[in-house]
Amino acid sequence: MAKLDVTTFSKLLSRPVHFVAVLCNDNAMGTPDTPYYKRPTKNVYLLHGYSGCESDWYSNAPLTDLANKYNVNFFMPNGDNSFYLDNKATGYKYASYVGKEFIEYTRKTFNLSDKREDTYIGGLSMGGFGALHTGFMFNDTFSKVIALSSALIQGMIKHLDPSMDNPMANYDYYAWTFGVKDGVDFDASENNPEYLVKKLKEEGKQIPDIYMACGTEDFLIEPNRQFKAFLDENKVPVTFVTGPGVHDFNFWRKYLEEGLKWALD
Repeated sequence: MAKLDVTTFSKLLSRPVHFVAVLCNDNAMGTPDTPYYKRPTKNVYLLHGYSGCESDWYSNAPLTDLANKYNVNFFMPNGDNSFYLDNKATGYKYASYVGKEFIEYTRKTFNLSDKREDTYIGGLSMGGFGALHTGFMFNDTFSKVIALSSALIQGMIKHLDPSMDNPMANYDYYAWTFGVKDGVDFDASENNPEYLVKKLKEEGKQIPDIYMACGTEDFLIEPNRQFKAFLDENKVPVTFVTGPGVHDFNFWRKYLEEGLKWALD
């Protein structure tokens, strides 16, 4: 196993970027005698939440144990507070960075598989939204999505109002991040995961397999249930799991492994 902290330059973000990698490239006790080592290594891109950073997953979840147990590599980029969206106002393209440039860089640098079936994306909270959105936007790249306690706030964005009072951020942040100023129709915006799902369905394109999990005491449980109902309505298969828990790593540690087992088995 190797853990790396990497700094490189992103053309899409026009600045240096940082990411953490956990590689299952050796085992001190030899190759485990498990079914997971009888198939190619899978590559999992994990996204952090709002106000987080690229080291959150490594600091709070047993990624080294999971990498060795399940024969997977983990790659964790920094998405700032972007919701992993492309932003025309700033020129920053976080969706394209995570879904294309970052994938290409890690595949080339670490000699990874370029196959869709070996490439997964996951995340928590804002990163859960980002995992779903990026998985839909780059559906030819990712075969599985593991979305935990996802900040599926597109319903709020559709009815965004300058007078809104939100403890996380203000109106200008949401309008700027989701690109809904100046009368933009969010129902037809590529920043809206629901629009991307409908577009993929209309075009007959493949949609990644989806695993969603959210704690029953989490403040985001209702948006997650609503998105699950949206997927059901549009006949998109989804595994949706709930259990006791709030919006914290006690829940995310457990369901990251559950999501991995779902994806691998």
